[in-house]
Amino acid sequence: MSSLNFIGGEKGGVGKSVAARALAQYFIDREKPFTGFDTDRSHTSFARFYADYAAPVVVDSYEGLDRIFNALESGDADAPVPSVIVDLAAQTAAPLARWVQDSDLLALLAEMGVTVNFWHVADVGHDSVELLGRLLTTYGAGPGYVVLKNQGRGSDFSQLDRSPALAKARSLGAYCIDLPMLHEASMRKIDRQNASFWAAINDRSSPDCLGMLERQRVKTWLRNTYANFDTLPL
Repeated sequence: MSSLNFIGGEKGGVGKSVAARALAQYFIDREKPFTGFDTDRSHTSFARFYADYAAPVVVDSYEGLDRIFNALESGDADAPVPSVIVDLAAQTAAPLARWVQDSDLLALLAEMGVTVNFWHVADVGHDSVELLGRLLTTYGAGPGYVVLKNQGRGSDFSQLDRSPALAKARSLGAYCIDLPMLHEASMRKIDRQNASFWAAINDRSSPDCLGMLERQRVKTWLRNTYANFDTLPL
């Protein structure tokens, strides 16, 4: 089986691209074929760090979004249908919803046996709670939901935990997992390299290469992150 994973959260700065990069590295390390798409015109962080796997896509047109679906048609007997990761930029919910609904995409993908997961990357702010409610209202029952608490954007998620939005998500079968915090200095070095997490762990020569303990912390972070991803229908 393959999965279509929309990594969203609607507002900027919650860590959507980090989540997309972590999921990409997870698929690589688990030897699961995938294709990635980056909808952020300004930064294209996902496509920059995983250039061999991800490409920019424009969400303002159906032609651009159709490329996402076309990636799910590319499998054959010798090459399984790849999973897809879509790193959603801020404020892309409206055009994405129109495309999904006008194309009756969820029903079509269900017939194809493709699992659809809407990821809601959350920080500790009230906006994340409200935006989760909007996501659930838009798509309702049918797709899968993953509520990802980004520990790199705060540690007190009590507002989300006691919210009606999260209760509704759980009633719809949502998975609620953590994205552990990666040491900030290490993340800055990785970002300056434009490196995948694998490259950052194995680099020994560049000016911004990680020290031995930093590499060990990244390995530990990935291991803990993967343990959470292993619980999901990916």
